[in-house]
Amino acid sequence: MSDAQQHPTPTEATELERLAALDQKPFLPRTLGYLRHIGPGYMQSAMTLGGGTAFASIFAGAAFGYQLLWVAPLAMLLGIIVLSAVAYQTLSTGQRPFAAMREHAGPFFAHGWAIGAILSSIIWQFAQYALASSMLVAVLGSVGVEVSSGAMGAVTLGWCVAVALLYSARPRLVRLYENIIKGVVWLIIACFGLVVIQTGIPNPSEFFAGFVPSIPEVNKGVEGTTLIVSGLAAAVGANMIFVYPYTLRKRGWGRAHRRLARIDLGFGMFLPYAIAATLMVVASASVFHYGNPDLFQGKGISPVETAQVLAAPDRLGPTLGMWVFGLGIVAMAISSITMQMLSSGFALCEMNGWEPKGLRYRIGLLLPAIGVLGSIFWQDMRMWVAVPTNIICGFLLPISYIAFALMQRKRSYLKDDLPEGPLAKLWIAGMALATTVLVAFLAFTVWDKGPSFLEQFSK
Repeated sequence: MSDAQQHPTPTEATELERLAALDQKPFLPRTLGYLRHIGPGYMQSAMTLGGGTAFASIFAGAAFGYQLLWVAPLAMLLGIIVLSAVAYQTLSTGQRPFAAMREHAGPFFAHGWAIGAILSSIIWQFAQYALASSMLVAVLGSVGVEVSSGAMGAVTLGWCVAVALLYSARPRLVRLYENIIKGVVWLIIACFGLVVIQTGIPNPSEFFAGFVPSIPEVNKGVEGTTLIVSGLAAAVGANMIFVYPYTLRKRGWGRAHRRLARIDLGFGMFLPYAIAATLMVVASASVFHYGNPDLFQGKGISPVETAQVLAAPDRLGPTLGMWVFGLGIVAMAISSITMQMLSSGFALCEMNGWEPKGLRYRIGLLLPAIGVLGSIFWQDMRMWVAVPTNIICGFLLPISYIAFALMQRKRSYLKDDLPEGPLAKLWIAGMALATTVLVAFLAFTVWDKGPSFLEQFSK
C-alpha cells in the first residue's frame, strides 16, 4: 500500500468522504458527482490528441470521407480496456507499476515497457515540434508577423518545459496542471467544432454508416489499411500507458478511487478523444472529399497547405481556416509534448530506482527535447510523416499490453483483489482482443509494406 493510501492528507481525506457519500447515490447523480473529481483521463486525452491523431483523421476524411469514422472510437475503446486494468492494479495494490511488473511479469516486460515509453516519446517529439512551429509561423504570417520556424520551436520548448515542471511541484500545482490540460483538450474540441459548424455535414446518411467497420479502396496513393493501423497505434501509446498509473499515484488515488478511475477514463479520455477525432474526420471530409476532391494531394500535403486550403474565402475564410484550425493543431502538439516529457521522466527514474523528482527526473523529462530540432530540419514536413511514425511507435505497444494481461491473472500480485467470475473473464478477453487486433494489423503492415521498403532501402 502506498503512503498516500495509508496516510491521506486532510484534503485527500475529505475527498474520500465525498466519494463514499457519492457511492450511496443512484447511478446518474453518482456519475455526475464523480465528474467533479476526474483529471488523469484528461491528461491521457491531451497526450493522444497530438499530431498522430490529427493527421490520421485528416487523411481519413480527405481520402475516404466518413468511411473510417469507426477507427478512432474502436481504437480508444480497446486501449481503455487495457488502461482500466492498469488503473485497477495500481489502485488495488498501491505498488509502483514498474517494480510490480518487474516482479510479477518479469524484467524483460518491465524494461521493454519503460524503454518503449522513452523511445516513443523521443520519436514523436520531432514531428510534434515541426508541426507546432510550422503552424505558428503560418498563423502569425497571416497577420503580417514574420518569424522563423526555429524561433517558434524554441518558444514551444520553453512553454512545454515550464508547464511540465508544474507536475513535479506541489499538489496544488498538479491540480493546476490538470486544469490547464482540461482547458487545452476542450479548446481542441471547440476549434474543430467551429470548423464542422462552418462546413456542415454533407451526406449525413454516409456519416452514420461510417461507424460500421469497413476497409476502403486506395485513393491517390493512400491506403485504408495503413490509416487503420495508424489510427489504432495513435489512440494509445506505450508512453501513455507508462505515465498513466503514475498520474494516478501523483493524484493520491487509491483503492477507494477505483470506480472514479473508470468514470475518468470514460468521460475524461474516451469521450473527448472520440469527439475530437470525429470532428477532424468530418471537417476534412467536408472540405476535401465531398467539397472538392481535387484539392487533396495525397501524401504530399502539408499542415500549412491544409490550413491555407481551409482559409480560402469560398471555404472557411481566414479566421476559421487559419486561426481556429491552426491554433487547434498547435494546442494538440504542445499538449502531447508536455505529456511525453512526463512519460520520459517517470520511465528513466523507474528504471534506475530514483524518486521522480529533482535533477535526475528533470534530465529524464528533457530527454525528448531533442525533438525541437524538428522545427529546424523539418520545416516543410509533410503530414504523411505522422502516419509511419504512428506505426513505428505502435510496435513498442504490445509488450505492455501482454504484461498487464499477465498481471491481471496473478494472485501473488492482486491477492484478494484478483478479478473473478464472468466479468473477469470478459475483461481478460477484451485485453486479449486489444492485443490481437493491434498485433494483427502491425503484422499485416510488415508483410504488406516490408518488401517494398527493403527494396527502396537497398537501392
